[in-house]
Amino acid sequence: MTTTTPRTTPHATTVTTSATSSAQPAPQPVTRPAEPGASPEAPQPTDLHAPVIEWFSEHARDLPWRRPEAGAWGVMVSEFMLQQTPVSRVLPVYTEWLERWPRPADLAAEAPGEAVRAWGRLGYPRRALRLHGAAAAMVERHGGEVPHDHHQLLALPGVGEYTAAAVASFAYGQRHAVLDTNVRRVFARAVTGTEYPPNATTAAERRLARMLLPEEETTAARWAAATMELGALLCTARSPQCGRCPIAEACAWRRAGSPPHQGPARRGQTYAGTDRQVRGKLLAVLRTAPAPVDRATLDRVWHDPEQRARALAGLLTDGLAERLPDGRYRLPGTR
Repeated sequence: MTTTTPRTTPHATTVTTSATSSAQPAPQPVTRPAEPGASPEAPQPTDLHAPVIEWFSEHARDLPWRRPEAGAWGVMVSEFMLQQTPVSRVLPVYTEWLERWPRPADLAAEAPGEAVRAWGRLGYPRRALRLHGAAAAMVERHGGEVPHDHHQLLALPGVGEYTAAAVASFAYGQRHAVLDTNVRRVFARAVTGTEYPPNATTAAERRLARMLLPEEETTAARWAAATMELGALLCTARSPQCGRCPIAEACAWRRAGSPPHQGPARRGQTYAGTDRQVRGKLLAVLRTAPAPVDRATLDRVWHDPEQRARALAGLLTDGLAERLPDGRYRLPGTR
């Protein structure tokens, strides 16, 4: 998940009416009894645009991928890195990455294993391979440039619905519904009146996001960035700061008395003792080794031989490591 702003457009504060881009009926704001002192009428979607965008203009964090010099490539790199990873961990790796590979062609010219090495401990290292694959495809198909067209972005390896929309919106100021976890939580509370969104993005959420988009492209791109920031800073999962929220009076969840989540228990991902932890330990050895390593070196990182073998096999299957004819292991394509 990322919280970025358009790179090629000025800060927009004028908003226009929104429209749905789907023939299916869009979800409507929940109408519930208002709290004392609140408006008795349910808020309209367009009531949310101006206050959220104005709040963002004043409170947005100064992040490197939001600056004009980041360009579309900087936006794309940030989008890959920020998926399931907090900003504080991404910042140093992002800076080093752009210094080493300021253009897609620079990354594509190196072995994919070098991308895995530079990824460090960001987690989910297959993202590094996918970003390398996207860079190679951009060199082959688009002259080494990040394409403007949303469909061309979506056709790049490793680029899904969210990333394509985010890059088109934040790098090129286009009008797309950008749905990450933060945005989905803001919409769930402010519009549908529930504490949390579903575990996976639904068709109803996509329709709602399209319905909420301002018509004007620059404003829509600004709205996408602003709702992300609102979810990241104020409308957080565990400790929402409703007293500082620019749309608190219009929020359907707050107007309903902030009812607690009624669905299945939301469980955080475990890490300690999992195959994912073992994979990380094995990769750490390969990343820091100056040359390919033997199996005995890898065997020392984890006590359970069955789990260790399973984790190593997973790395080989995913292309994150490769076994040489002499039995040693290395990052893919490295020396």
